[in-house]
Amino acid sequence: MENSTVSFYFNFTMFMRIGHYRYLAFVFFLLLYSFIVCANVLIIWIILRESTLHKPMNVFIAFLSVNSLYGSAGFFPRFLMDLLSDTHLISRPACFTQIYIIYTYASNELTILSIMAYDRYVAVCHPLHYHRKMTYKTVYSLAFFAWVLPACNLSISIHMIVRLPLCGNKIEKIYCASWNIVKLSCVSAAVSNIGAMLGAVAIAVLPFGFILYTYLRIVLACWKNSSEVRGKVLQSCLPHVISFVVYSVTSFSDTALSRQNLQKVNPFVAVILSIEFIIIPPFVNPLVYGLKVSEIRRHIFRTLCSKPGIHKVN
Repeated sequence: MENSTVSFYFNFTMFMRIGHYRYLAFVFFLLLYSFIVCANVLIIWIILRESTLHKPMNVFIAFLSVNSLYGSAGFFPRFLMDLLSDTHLISRPACFTQIYIIYTYASNELTILSIMAYDRYVAVCHPLHYHRKMTYKTVYSLAFFAWVLPACNLSISIHMIVRLPLCGNKIEKIYCASWNIVKLSCVSAAVSNIGAMLGAVAIAVLPFGFILYTYLRIVLACWKNSSEVRGKVLQSCLPHVISFVVYSVTSFSDTALSRQNLQKVNPFVAVILSIEFIIIPPFVNPLVYGLKVSEIRRHIFRTLCSKPGIHKVN
């Protein structure tokens, strides 16, 4: 029975170190999740409803909000349930499903930010050809690859991890993570590590490099222009830069933490650093795009401030 439990279930050990603070954490994270859902649904609804917002960059913003809802749904419901539970076991199928959702969310975030960077590059460096290059066909083709490539990469990675024989079931996290599963393997995971590394290069390093390249080109293009032009470009690109920086910092925190001995790390610090990339971008993005993008902000304020029952009479 014990062998069966070890093989079929994983045990989250980090919850034991949170103690009685879990009840306060439950209230806080429930409110946070509620805000994330409401804010991102509002962004999507505003962009879908208003025909004047049906522009490439706004479509990408809507995709970013959809991805935020997707990633949050893969983390928060299970996390909130575990906060109120005395046992923190998760079945193998549920664990690998959570890995797939969380890490496709993380990869989608980066690929969507990449196509948003390409949109800004075309708008700034090739303004006369923008409407010819950024057609609806191009927009949805880019979006298709932004969603499909991470899904294919994660499917291959999880297939490799599922096949590993495991000699334990304790995960030092509050959610399932691929690296923690690999560390439980009974055999050398050299081949899996090489495959994971190549996948990480393809789905992370290349988009990072592409985003940095596009902004280098944007900076060089603006360098010789007037301060007024540079100000307009900065205003146009600032929300995307904020999203990119937030994602980069939070994802790096989780990556760095996963390579540390968590027994020597303060449990609260370890928990916060491990979930930053799941909770901060979905929280920050709707605020950034809802407040900094004037077209979206205007429609949001008009919707939220309009009084029900008052209609325009023609």
